[in-house]
Amino acid sequence: MRIKAFFMFLFLFSISVFSQGYARGYADVKPRVGVLRFTNHTSAGWWSGSVGTDLQDMLIAELAAKNSFRVLERKELDAVISEQNLGASGRVNPATRARLGKITGAKYLIAATVSAFEQNTSGGGGGLSYGGFSLGGRQDKAYMAVDLKVIDVETGEIYDARTVEATSKSSGISVGVHRGGFGGHLGQYQNTPVGKAIRACIMEIVDYLECSMIEGKESGCMDEYNQKESNRREKTKGSIQLD
Repeated sequence: MRIKAFFMFLFLFSISVFSQGYARGYADVKPRVGVLRFTNHTSAGWWSGSVGTDLQDMLIAELAAKNSFRVLERKELDAVISEQNLGASGRVNPATRARLGKITGAKYLIAATVSAFEQNTSGGGGGLSYGGFSLGGRQDKAYMAVDLKVIDVETGEIYDARTVEATSKSSGISVGVHRGGFGGHLGQYQNTPVGKAIRACIMEIVDYLECSMIEGKESGCMDEYNQKESNRREKTKGSIQLD
C-alpha cells in the first residue's frame, strides 16, 4: 500500500509540476506589450488635451480583454514602484510585501497616430441632430485612419507597421460590438458616428496585432489585411492630383 501511495503521490506531483511549467511557458509565449499615448496629425474637432491618454486606455483594455497578450501597465508604474519601496522600507510584513526587481519588461511598444479623420453629412434636412448623431432627414458618416507602429524595445527597430481604417454611419458599423465604454472627453461621442469610428479603429488594431504577432505574419489571416492595405494605397493614389 505504501508503494502504491508513493507512486500515486509521484504521479500527481509530476502532473502539477508539468501544468505549472506549461502555464509559465504559455505566459512567456504571449508577446509582452506596452501601449504609448496616441498622437494626432489631424484637425479633428473631438481631439483635446486628454484624448491621447483616453485612446491609450481604450487600446490597453481591448488588448487585455483578448487575453492573447501580456499587457504591461506603464501609466501606473509610479504607484507600483511606491508600493515596492514601501515594502522595502521594513514597514510591511515581509510575507506580504511586494519584492523589488520583479517588474516585467516590455518586449514591444505599440505607438499609434491618428493620421486621417473625415466627417460629413448627406441627405436632406428636417431631422434632429446632436453631437454628430442624426435622426430623420440626413445621415452622418465618419472616417478615421490610424498609423500603427510596433517597436522592438531591445533593438529600437520597427517590428511592424500598418495603417488601419474604419468608417461608420449614424445607423451603425459592421465591425462588431465593443466591450466597455468611453471615458473622459470622448464620453460625449460614444453613440455617434465619431465614437463608432474610434471604437472600430481600436478593435481593428487589436485584431490586426493578434493576427500579426500571435498567428504570425505568414498566416492566412494576413491575406485579408494585405488586401485592405492594397485597397487603401490604390484609393490614396487615386485621390492624388499631379499637374
